[in-house]
Amino acid sequence: MLFLQRLANARLITDGLFDLVRPEARYSRPIPERHRIIFYLGHLETFDWNLICRDRGMDSFNAEFDRLFAFGIDPTDGALPDDQPGDWPAESDIRQYNRRVRDAVDRCVRELRSDEDRLRFHVAIEHRLMHAETLAYMLHWLPARDKSAGSVGAGTAHPPPARRSIEIPAGEVTLGLDADGDPSFGWDNEYKAHTVRVPAFSIDVFSVTNHEYLKFLEAGGYQTQEFWSDSGWNWISSSNIGHPRFWRRRDGEWFYRTMFGEIPLPLAWPVYVSHAEAEAYARWAGKSLPTEAQFHRAAYGSPDEAERLYPWGSTPPDASRGNFNFTSWAPAAVDAYPGGASAFGVAELVGNGYEWTSTLFKPFPGFKPFPFYPGYSANFFDGNHYVMKGGSPRTAAVLLRRSFRNWFQPLYPYVYAKFRCVEN
Repeated sequence: MLFLQRLANARLITDGLFDLVRPEARYSRPIPERHRIIFYLGHLETFDWNLICRDRGMDSFNAEFDRLFAFGIDPTDGALPDDQPGDWPAESDIRQYNRRVRDAVDRCVRELRSDEDRLRFHVAIEHRLMHAETLAYMLHWLPARDKSAGSVGAGTAHPPPARRSIEIPAGEVTLGLDADGDPSFGWDNEYKAHTVRVPAFSIDVFSVTNHEYLKFLEAGGYQTQEFWSDSGWNWISSSNIGHPRFWRRRDGEWFYRTMFGEIPLPLAWPVYVSHAEAEAYARWAGKSLPTEAQFHRAAYGSPDEAERLYPWGSTPPDASRGNFNFTSWAPAAVDAYPGGASAFGVAELVGNGYEWTSTLFKPFPGFKPFPFYPGYSANFFDGNHYVMKGGSPRTAAVLLRRSFRNWFQPLYPYVYAKFRCVEN
C-alpha cells in the first residue's frame, strides 16, 4: 500500500538520524530550549500510536510512555527545561516500545477504514518528515565527536553573485488550499484558499549571502540599536550575541559550522539567521522582509497572472531545481540552481533554506483545526511566530507544496533559515 511505503521511507530517514548519534550522546541536549535527543526517539512512535491506534480501542503497550513522549516543547524566552538524563527511560525500553507500536500502526494502515483514517495517515507521515528536519537542526549543534563520521564538506569556491533586484508587477495571489476542490493533503493552517491583491514591489534575485551579511556585521550592525526590534536588541545584548549562530571567529578569520565540522566561511552560501537578525539587516539596507503574499507573488506568480505549483512550473521537485529533500547536509551557493528560478527570474525561492517573511503566523479566514489534533496550529497563533516559506536542504519534497507554511519564533537561531529583502 502507498501509505505503508511512504511511512516506511519516512522511518528510514528518522532512523538514520538517530543512528548518526553515538549511543553515549543520545541523552544529550544540543539545544538548551529543547528536549534531550532521547525524547524524540520515543516521541515519533508515541505520536503515531496516539494519533492512529488509541482511538481504535487498542490496548496500550505502555501508558506511561504514551504520556511521557506525547508532546515536544516549543522554544521559549523563559525558563529552560531542567530534567536530567536519569529522569528518562532506558533506550532499550524505548526501542522495544517503538517496535511494538510500529507493528500496531502498520496493522491499522492495512485496515484503512475511512477518509479520516487517510487524513490521519497523512498527518503521521508529514509529522515524521518535519521532525526529520528539526532533528537535523538539533544534531547540528551536537559536538562532532558525538556523531558518526560524516563529510565536513567544502565551501563554494566561486565568488557570490552581484546583488540585484527584480521588479514584480502588481497582481493577485492565491494563499492556501481549497478544502472542497483540492484533493491533496494540507495541514489545518493551509486552509482556506483566498485571494490577496499584492501591489508592485521589487525583490532580491538571490537570498542574502554570508558575504553580504558580513558587511552588515563589519558596519557595526550588532552594535547599533536602531536596526533592531526592542526584543531583538534585548536578546543580542543580554546574550552577548555578535554574529550569526552558524559562524565562528578564530585567529582573525571567519569559519562556518557545518553538521560535521568547521570550514572557512563560504561567502556564496546563504546566511542562516534568526528572524530578528534578518529584520535588522533589512533595516540597515533600507529595505524590509517580504510578506507571505509578496513571497507567493515572486515565487508562484507570472507576468500573465497564471500561478504555478512550484517556482519553476508544474514539474515535481527534483535535484536540478534546488537543494532540498535530504540530498545535502549543507547549503549551496545561492546561484547554484538556475533551473529553480521563478517566472519572474527570482532564484532559489524553494530549497537551500527556509525564508523568513514579515507575516505573523495567523489563521486564514475560515480556519478549522483538525478535530483529532486541535492544537497543531492554534497553539501558535500567539503573535510571536513568523511565517517561513520555501524549504531547506533537509525539507522533504512533499512539503515543498505552494500552500505549506512553516513558522518559528523570532529569536530562535538554530533553524536553516535564510532571507531576502524587498522594497515597496
